[in-house]
Amino acid sequence: QLRLVESGGGAVQAGGSQRLSCAASPWSLDQYAIAWFRQVPGKEREGISCLSSTGSRTDYADSVKGRFTISRDMGKNSIDLQMNSLKTEDTAVYYCAAEPLRSGRVGMEECWRIRKKYQHWGQGIQVTVSQ
Repeated sequence: QLRLVESGGGAVQAGGSQRLSCAASPWSLDQYAIAWFRQVPGKEREGISCLSSTGSRTDYADSVKGRFTISRDMGKNSIDLQMNSLKTEDTAVYYCAAEPLRSGRVGMEECWRIRKKYQHWGQGIQVTVSQ
């Protein structure tokens, strides 16, 4: 079972930057499609970014495009999300997710921003953006 643990959240002012990291163990992330989601109370969990197992394909929600960057640090076996130009509407609990290639539900060059596509999840971390 893949274990995912998020870190790096907290409070930040609007216009600032923050970097989230999601450490994975014990398996290598190069065998997984990965993604970041976020959720605010009363709303559906939103897929904001994903990265294919090869690293060749990324996808971003319009709400974060041009401001957020997803990446994978193979040395740390982590999934990172660099968030710049933060807005108050970015306030949410952020989750990392991963789906193994061996499940057959995702190809090497594919990634999805759809919740049901992922079977492994982190516990979530709060990001609060204030004016």
